[in-house]
Amino acid sequence: MSKKLVTFFSASGTTKKVAQMIAEEVKADLFEIEPKIPYTKADLDWMNKKSRSSVEMSDKKYRPEIMEKEIDMSSYGEIFLGFPIWWYVAPTIINTFLETYDFSGKKIVLFATSGGSGFGNTVKELQSSASDAVITEGRLLNCGTKQEITEWINSL
Repeated sequence: MSKKLVTFFSASGTTKKVAQMIAEEVKADLFEIEPKIPYTKADLDWMNKKSRSSVEMSDKKYRPEIMEKEIDMSSYGEIFLGFPIWWYVAPTIINTFLETYDFSGKKIVLFATSGGSGFGNTVKELQSSASDAVITEGRLLNCGTKQEITEWINSL
């Protein structure tokens, strides 16, 4: 049986807490996607059209740089990929991550946290960044309780 990996991007810490609980539940390794330049509170101000996150999300081709980390993706068969929902989709830093590593033949299960919106076109917008992987919409885990996560994992 191949190993499982829980990987995530968390701008404020919410998604990180959920990712840690999922990794514990599925007995998976944990990998954090870290931007080369961390996001500040001002960067995340979605009300400001000139904030960093607003600018990045207005150009779907934009790829924020990530910290380079060595990880052997070939040893993982199933990958849980988590992020906050920004503008009804995954932040473009998730595309950066998917384009940095080889996900050929991998199953990628998405999970997200959100202030109110759902996955929208997330799967479609991420698929081109990992065309040889199977990406499936997982679940919004806004409350991120242990019981909610256990029930979701058991339903997979």
